[in-house]
Formats: sequence, structure tokens, C-alpha cells
Amino acid sequence: MQLPVTISPEAIAEVKNIKHNKNIPSNYALRLGIKGGGCGTMGFLIGFDTPKTGDDVYEFEGETILVEKKHTMYLLGLELDFENTAEARGFLFIHPSQKAKQQQEAQEKDL
Repeated sequence: MQLPVTISPEAIAEVKNIKHNKNIPSNYALRLGIKGGGCGTMGFLIGFDTPKTGDDVYEFEGETILVEKKHTMYLLGLELDFENTAEARGFLFIHPSQKAKQQQEAQEKDL
């Protein structure tokens, strides 16, 4: 089964870093999903958890990834990235069209 999200090298490296340095128990895995927000909005969820009934379980670069089946359709095609700049530090869920726009803006800066 294919992971519904793409995970950048920076993101998986930070997941491994957190697991190692924050003493996350070995039976915990990375959980990706969505959570409801106010006024009909939703946000993305990332954290460490144990497998639950109804989870799809994936392996990526030696890490177990958990996604609740009903969340899969909302994650399809997204990229999980990790940003560590002077302005921001954290995980990002990036939509493909947003990534294309960022790449285009970066290319225009280089001109």
C-alpha cells in the first residue's frame, strides 16, 4: 500500500531526530491526519501515537506511519515537509499547487 503523502527528506530526518531526542517509546509511530476546526474548517494533525483499529499502517525510511482510514482522502497528494529557517521552524503540509507556486517564485528570484 502506498503512503498517501510524500514525505520530504527534511521531514523524515526531523521525525527521527524527535523520536531519538525526546525519548518517544519504541511502540509509538508517526500519526498523520486531519482534525476539525471551527466554522467548517479543518487542520492537519501530526504526532506520535500507537496503532488503533481503523488505521492504515505504512513503512517509510524505517519509520512506521499511521493514517486513520477515513483521513486518507484528505491527505492524498500532499507533501509533509519540515522548515527550519530564521523565520520559522516546523512541519508543513504542502498542497502540490502551492509547491509549484513556491518553486516558480524561487526561480523568479534567481533571475
